[in-house]
Amino acid sequence: MQQPTLADRVSNELLPHVRQPAQYIGGEVNQLVQPGAWEAAAVRVVIAFSDIYTIGMSHLGCQILYWIANHTPGVCAERVYCPWWDAEELMRRQHLPLFTWDTRQPARSADIFAVSLQYELGFPGVLNLLDLAGIPLRAAERGDDDPLVIAGGPQADNPEPLAEFLDLVVIGDGEQAFAELLAAVREYKAGGLPRRAMIPALARRFAWVYAPNLYEPSYHADGTLAELRPTLPGLPDVIERCHAPDFETAPFPERPLVPWINTVHDRIALEIMRGCPNLCRFCHAGYTKRPLRLRSVARILELAETAYWATGHEEIGLLSLSTADYPQLHALAEQLNARFAPRMTNISFPSLRVDKMLQDIPSMARSVRKGGLTMAVEAASDDLRRAIRKRVTDADLLAGARAAYAAGWSRIKLYFMAGFPNERPEDIDRIYDLSVAVSRERCALGLAPAAVTASVAWLVPKPFTPLQWMAQPPAAYFDSVRRRLQARKHAQRSAVRLAMQPPQRAILEAVLARGDRRIGPAILEAWRRGARLDAWTERFSIERWQNAFATAGVDAAFYAHRERPLTERLPWDHIGQHLSRAYLARGYTELHDQR
Repeated sequence: MQQPTLADRVSNELLPHVRQPAQYIGGEVNQLVQPGAWEAAAVRVVIAFSDIYTIGMSHLGCQILYWIANHTPGVCAERVYCPWWDAEELMRRQHLPLFTWDTRQPARSADIFAVSLQYELGFPGVLNLLDLAGIPLRAAERGDDDPLVIAGGPQADNPEPLAEFLDLVVIGDGEQAFAELLAAVREYKAGGLPRRAMIPALARRFAWVYAPNLYEPSYHADGTLAELRPTLPGLPDVIERCHAPDFETAPFPERPLVPWINTVHDRIALEIMRGCPNLCRFCHAGYTKRPLRLRSVARILELAETAYWATGHEEIGLLSLSTADYPQLHALAEQLNARFAPRMTNISFPSLRVDKMLQDIPSMARSVRKGGLTMAVEAASDDLRRAIRKRVTDADLLAGARAAYAAGWSRIKLYFMAGFPNERPEDIDRIYDLSVAVSRERCALGLAPAAVTASVAWLVPKPFTPLQWMAQPPAAYFDSVRRRLQARKHAQRSAVRLAMQPPQRAILEAVLARGDRRIGPAILEAWRRGARLDAWTERFSIERWQNAFATAGVDAAFYAHRERPLTERLPWDHIGQHLSRAYLARGYTELHDQR
């Protein structure tokens, strides 16, 4: 009897028994891979996202890589996402290996397993994907028949916690880097170079490729990093950052994939600008995505038009770290509105800075649904905002809220963070008081106070920012902030709602964000204990992680709550940066001096 194919097994043994089977079936509108392409390709690539389909399908970076690979002659790229809990249990019970979404190939049969590291809590998901695929977790245990496991994305800027699990890490922009990697792997494979020999060859060939297992760390007696040195000749001491040379014409998915089910961002996503001129002192992306690069209005309109007819989406999102700082935003909004408002297509403007938003709300509001508006305030005091380089004043915020209410918005969500250096009790009180003031601005129009949500997140100090040296406050401090805000709300009636999560997840993120490779065994232990999909509240367990740290002998406080001297060698100091370490140190000193 003929054995069933993997595709048949997925259809018969998995899909009838899982929640939302449509997230596993592939074959979406604009899928680029056709039957037979995988078998015929000279280079086979898995593009992996360490979270579930509804998150991964909303990620523009993975769509860009998918587009690039499948427009490269001789290359076939298919996608994988993390299965939800029920599907994973069934796959393990039925011995179903991780399969590609496009044509259901065994993920392990790829030449390249490229995984995007978007957030720290996705680290165990990387291990889960590798294990489900049948790929050895540790790079040292892989043979020539295994794929090259390559990571990129924002969390690749400090790859040390995952060092023992990754073959190669790409630092910086992915468009040029991915295209050049594909060409090099195809060349090496055609020349008969074994997979394991490709690792040092690629690390020597490209200044922005890091092979972590070809570097050896040493530590001081106090546990701080002393040195990280290459173990083979010809490897660089510092890994450079790749920059897309021409952002205007950089490859972009003109026909984006259209998911079968609702996703987090169900829209056309257009990156209009890369980088940010503001350099808020807590913002990792602001420091690592430099220099500032722009797409022209004409190119954005061209991409919007093509994607609209290819997808049928009813919203176009203009993406950047600070959309308000796009120099031609007003002209872009006018032209997009002129084209798409008659088609009942919404134009969304995330990341609008409050001060710039004032002049643009009325003109840009014609095709924007007026449900809720989000404003990133970060800190509630003018002087604390100045210290963290957040160029927003109370006057700007209140005027912005008033303009929004006049333009038809009825709800506002304000984002704050707590845990900044030299934060005072009055800064915390001001979070609630300022939110109340924003709510009451609507009364000036003769209307009832607006429904305002004050969402308070806990600061996670990030590498490559001036806050990389700071001690994250302990959980007790964040708990006291939460109690203080709740008490202030109970003391006065208002239309303000507070939204705060327990701080344990933010503390774990701080450990993973600034960890070295000694964190790796704890990640592995947490995964063995069931950690995966930890960004989902129903899956997160701090006890699981605490037990993993204890088993692995890792002191989490050493990484999260320890103030680092400016002279200490940091685990990511071998990764190149646009701005100097001295500049970051000066910013950290100025932050303290300004308060």
